[in-house]
Amino acid sequence: MDFPALVVIGPGRPETVLDAYRCEPVQPGVYHAVPGLSMRVVVLAELPRTRATLLLRLLGSGRLLREALADLAALPDDVWEKSVARPLLVHFRLGGQEPATDKEDEVSAEIRAWFEDYERKLRAEERKEGRNEGRAEEAARAVLTALRVRGIAVPDVARERILAEKNPEILERWHERAIVAASLAEVLDDLS
Repeated sequence: MDFPALVVIGPGRPETVLDAYRCEPVQPGVYHAVPGLSMRVVVLAELPRTRATLLLRLLGSGRLLREALADLAALPDDVWEKSVARPLLVHFRLGGQEPATDKEDEVSAEIRAWFEDYERKLRAEERKEGRNEGRAEEAARAVLTALRVRGIAVPDVARERILAEKNPEILERWHERAIVAASLAEVLDDLS
């Protein structure tokens, strides 16, 4: 039966802890305590500079953090690590009220630049969603207009269904059908 493990994460090698708990290395930067004690020690400075260790290395400071930030920036924009790390970095690094030291200013400036880029992308995505919603609403109104011009009555349930549809291909198909339809059933798929 596996028990939860205590995981100690530190930037440097805690010799006293490693000796007191007779920790043995199991991989670079990771140590297990004596058998029977569910404890792991992770030494950030000893972790290999790989994608698998990236999120842990972002917990570091100074050179460790700068390297991890550079590794994160080098990844493609659509990787999951960026979607997880950026909001957390912004929250925890920019949320502090303490004034930064000169060394921290460089890292803070990089994180601020990421935050601004993250916000810019978020706003662009929100604008795109807004445009898409507007286009869908416009296409739904075009379907209703075509039905009205054809003299086809549209019950409230069908009107709500048309206005709620956001898929542009479906709306386009309905609009094309509405232009030549003789009944609502000829326009909407599987009309109940």
